[in-house]
Amino acid sequence: MVERTEPFVYANLDCDRRSGGHGVRVVLRKGGQDVVATLATHMALGLSSGLCSGSTGPGSGAHSETSSSPGISVPIPVAPAPMLPNPMFALPTLNFTVSQVAAVCETLEESGDIERLARFLWSLPVAHPNISELNKNEAVLRARAIVSFHSGNFRELYSILESHKFTKGSHGKLQAMWLEAHYQEAEKLRGRALGPVDKYRVRKKFPLPRTIWDGEQKTHCFKERTRSLLREWYLQDPYPNPTKKRELAQATGLTPTQVGNWFKNRRQRDRAAAAKNRLVFFS
Repeated sequence: MVERTEPFVYANLDCDRRSGGHGVRVVLRKGGQDVVATLATHMALGLSSGLCSGSTGPGSGAHSETSSSPGISVPIPVAPAPMLPNPMFALPTLNFTVSQVAAVCETLEESGDIERLARFLWSLPVAHPNISELNKNEAVLRARAIVSFHSGNFRELYSILESHKFTKGSHGKLQAMWLEAHYQEAEKLRGRALGPVDKYRVRKKFPLPRTIWDGEQKTHCFKERTRSLLREWYLQDPYPNPTKKRELAQATGLTPTQVGNWFKNRRQRDRAAAAKNRLVFFS
């Protein structure tokens, strides 16, 4: 029998659906390499089961708000909602290698589809042959933390973040989730939105765990190393053009808007100090 391939694209995943003598299989590709080859994966991601369907499937979900943490954009769940499918419609057992699981987790995380990420994690067998290795894989742990955050399961989120040492590349996103979760809990407890002082007190009460923090102290939301670099550039040019702002943003890990705001505030402080000095001189 001649194998027929009908490709379609979903988010970052390129999927080929091939029909042959033994049913249907789905090949997920990331970076040109096969990741998974099973219809169960297709079901786990919540895609349509039709052979020629290009639908995105259930669970596209409404867009949520975004965290205002400096330089970091993390979606904030509007309200905790269960993301796991009904147990009565259990998916087939998926037997993936650790690298395959990590690749799918990273791809779904990059696509921003939290519900399908939750479905995929739920579909993994409890008695996975490499369960101990899975529980140590950073991509899988980060995916579990993201799903816990968006489902409002903050206790599980804290447990994951405090129990495993993450690499520096994951720190920004995980730190934002840690702080935002504590902010939301404090708001729920107090029954009102938090102001800057309230958030400062929350950060003091719940400092970042060393598992997601390199230990460097922050001052005024920016690390001292970042502020030193900003000051050096300011002495060279207090009015950087957009190109220089982008260069400085890349060098510091900030956004061009944050860089522009820092320079604006610094110029205002310098003008105020100069005016005060003139007043003292002529008085």
